[in-house]
Amino acid sequence: MREDWAECRIDELGNGHRPVLKAGPFGSAVTKATYEASGYKVYGQQEVVAKDLNAEAYFVSEATFRRHKSCAVEPGDILMTMMGTIGRVYRVPQGAPKGIINPRLVRIAFDKSRVLPKFAEAALEQRPLQRLLDRRSHGGTMQGLNLDALASIRLSIPPLSEQRKIAEILRTWDEALEKLTALRAAKQERFTGLTQQIMGRGGIFAQRWPLKALSAVSTQVRRKSAGDNHPVMTISAKSGFLMQSDKFARDMAGQSVERYTLLHEGEFAYNKGNSKTAPYGCVFRLERPTALVPFVYYCFALKPGLDPEFYEHLFAAGALNHQLSRLINSGVRNDGLLNLYSDDFYSCRVPVPPIEEQRQIARALTAAKQERELLDDEIAALTRQKLGLMQKLLTGEWRVAAADKGSTEAAE
Repeated sequence: MREDWAECRIDELGNGHRPVLKAGPFGSAVTKATYEASGYKVYGQQEVVAKDLNAEAYFVSEATFRRHKSCAVEPGDILMTMMGTIGRVYRVPQGAPKGIINPRLVRIAFDKSRVLPKFAEAALEQRPLQRLLDRRSHGGTMQGLNLDALASIRLSIPPLSEQRKIAEILRTWDEALEKLTALRAAKQERFTGLTQQIMGRGGIFAQRWPLKALSAVSTQVRRKSAGDNHPVMTISAKSGFLMQSDKFARDMAGQSVERYTLLHEGEFAYNKGNSKTAPYGCVFRLERPTALVPFVYYCFALKPGLDPEFYEHLFAAGALNHQLSRLINSGVRNDGLLNLYSDDFYSCRVPVPPIEEQRQIARALTAAKQERELLDDEIAALTRQKLGLMQKLLTGEWRVAAADKGSTEAAE
């Protein structure tokens, strides 16, 4: 650390008028039962994680606000999540509505004459500090932090002029990320609209396309491993095929995979497991040479004359959801799982356009999807670069020229 930098505990960086650290009220004091349709805002975990004031809309009455005024939020305060997802931070912007924090947050009120809010937000987001918070968290089913664990953490504080310059540099990177994120959202909206326009919406397909049962256009795959070493995989509703050990933090298959199904590249598997994100299960196509998947998955290969890429897009668009919903609502759900029989699944009907039309649609949708994925890669790379830059700037390893005082408002 440089000579002109100070190293201070977080609880030493207040202004004496408000406590540096203030936890939200006790859980029983502010609950959904006390919320009002309007009034004083309740700042919660969703706003902090999303860095968005409008992520949630909960309010309390003036009487409740006054009763918990010590938990009030002011522009420039730093809010941090303390339960479950810990250590996420959010700088309350200028013009933010009056309100209080909920029981899952802590409010950090630094002395702005010593620590600029934008610098403080970056300092608390740096990876070494986040790893320290994770080590200091505790709990069984839900991780949590207490104020003592946070209060004793030491921050390296440069002079205000250098804080301003660091804040300006990081703001430039944030703006670039915001633009890319907005462009990515627009690409996603375009891709979704294009998919619905071509594939149909809610399982209603173009009338010009004949419909056939899955059993008529595919062949069930029931092959087993012959003892070769194949990756053991599972299906995530969000990410598709994953190594089973990655999803469950250990190899759930154990030593025996005798009953697992051996898939080949280009074949499909349906995971009927229920979840909030995929209540009807999900179908994905394997994009690697081989994989072993749980025997409870329904696995199939398309018959010749059909384009697998077209059907991959079709399934990703939720083409079977309407039909599976009717099956589920007719009573095949049992103990929270989909007790969906093989015959039920393969009775679902899919459109069968002419093969050349399948290929044209697949090319158009794949090109749109790849545009979005290129932006994902760019956002990930820029985020990594920003984190590396933060590490250099916030430790004083790289020094920056002091910003002039005219930059103060932007940094704060």
